[in-house]
Amino acid sequence: MPRAGLTADAVARAAADLADEVGLDAVTLAALARQFGVAVPSLYAHVRSAADVRTRVALLALEETADLAAAALAGVSGRAALGALGDVWRTYAREHPGRYAATRLPFDRETAAASAGPRHAALVRAVLRGYDLSDDAATHAVRLLGATFHGYAALDAAGAFGHVAGAPTSDETWQRVLDGLDTLVRSWETHTS
Repeated sequence: MPRAGLTADAVARAAADLADEVGLDAVTLAALARQFGVAVPSLYAHVRSAADVRTRVALLALEETADLAAAALAGVSGRAALGALGDVWRTYAREHPGRYAATRLPFDRETAAASAGPRHAALVRAVLRGYDLSDDAATHAVRLLGATFHGYAALDAAGAFGHVAGAPTSDETWQRVLDGLDTLVRSWETHTS
């Protein structure tokens, strides 16, 4: 008999919170069972495995970030939109390190199609509409922005940019990165033809 209040959604949310506290790799069925005060086999009525739990955390995190990105992009375009979208990822990686790590997990095709991943791609393409790119150039730009945003967010959240005394701050560098991306994407067609 399933325990009252124990659902797949509740397990995913508890796992996401735990991932933010101790890291995604430390989220185990045993740790989750302890949080709910149940035996590990009780979780199997709601999730299939530890891998299933991590996938559910990833799906939750992608939904959360898509909602945050949509709100941040409302009414902005061009360089401001690049900054708004990048800031979503940078902030989320800092505030939710376990959830953020889960967003990088690979999915099978069916799970990917049902996830918020396509919504993220549409949001990035919406940002790029202001740059008047061809379809192929937009695809390249989506990949460039994703790689840059996620690379910077992961390194920044890990504290990789704060080791040199007197050096520009990570925030200052981030603004330069965004300026550089804006300049590059504005001239993208001449670089890709």
